[in-house]
Amino acid sequence: QVQLVESGGGLVQAGGSLRLSCAASGRTFSGYVMAWFRQAPGKEREFVAAISGTGGNTYYADSVKGRFTISRDNAKNTMYLQMNSLKAADTAVYYCARRMATGYGSTYSDTNYDYWGQGTQVTVSS
Repeated sequence: QVQLVESGGGLVQAGGSLRLSCAASGRTFSGYVMAWFRQAPGKEREFVAAISGTGGNTYYADSVKGRFTISRDNAKNTMYLQMNSLKAADTAVYYCARRMATGYGSTYSDTNYDYWGQGTQVTVSS
């Protein structure tokens, strides 16, 4: 059974930074695409960023490109999301997720991820 545990959320002023972490259990962490999604109150969950198993390829939503950086440390079974220049619109619960092993479908769609963390709240005050 895979477990994903997020941490690092909190309250920050607009323009500030936060670093989220996602710790994964299991020995095959490096073999999977991992991603961050977020869900704001009253809105659907949306893609934020994803990273390939080796870390060589990264993908970002247009809304965070240039401000957020996704990375991973396979030796530590941990993924990160460095968030800079935060805006009030970034306020949401952030979830990490592991993509299905089949690899079919879009990396940007949450329907192609089978394991999820419990989420960590990020609140940006304006």
